[in-house]
Amino acid sequence: MRNCNLWRPSKYVRQNGRLVASRDPKEVGVASRLIADLTASFYETNLKLHAKGRLLDLGCGKVPLFDAYRHYVTDNICIDWENTVYKNDHLDFEADLTKELPFADGEFDTIILSDVLEHIAEPERLCREIARVLSSRGKLLMNVPFYYMLHEEPHDYYRYTEFALRRLMDRSGLQILQLQAMGGAPEVMLDVFSKNVMHVPVAGVPVATVSHWVTSAFVHTSVGRRISEATARNFPLGYFLVAAKPD
Repeated sequence: MRNCNLWRPSKYVRQNGRLVASRDPKEVGVASRLIADLTASFYETNLKLHAKGRLLDLGCGKVPLFDAYRHYVTDNICIDWENTVYKNDHLDFEADLTKELPFADGEFDTIILSDVLEHIAEPERLCREIARVLSSRGKLLMNVPFYYMLHEEPHDYYRYTEFALRRLMDRSGLQILQLQAMGGAPEVMLDVFSKNVMHVPVAGVPVATVSHWVTSAFVHTSVGRRISEATARNFPLGYFLVAAKPD
């Protein structure tokens, strides 16, 4: 990664020892904190288990997960395309993610694809490229939204069911190790409500903030957790996936 010394936390920060969404509204809007908190939790847990060797941060943006993986890898390469809204000084390569990646076969032990696949017009081609540049037994860690608003238009093309993700991995020659819904009906309802109430003058932001606090507290109770888990299959807010390249 270029200019490591200039890197600063952006979307994700450390709070009481945990990786969470930034509370800076310039980095994460109030209405997006819950899904960002969920995403941070999944990456923190799984990077400890799977990140190693040479890592490719694909569609890296401001490299928000750098602090979560830097202690587990030997090197990290950051790549993004010209359509990104998150310009930064850390890019090693700027490349069209719908075309062949500028790397040799088997060059990386770990690849991160965070909040990217929905913005790729030809996702199967990118997944095949990921499989190509992964080393034997290398791991892909990826998350995608499902019940989620349009964003970064016009480059917002798809929402993936778990069955679509399984098909993409299978056709790319990758073996799924973990595929898990992130959030269920409570999180979906909050996300839709808060993103719309934000448009209400004066009261919108405080209402969204309180709603996030209440919903977060609720889903951390035993009842709230059960409801979230029971509804996640049919009403997932998003998905988190870990896949491996076989020997």
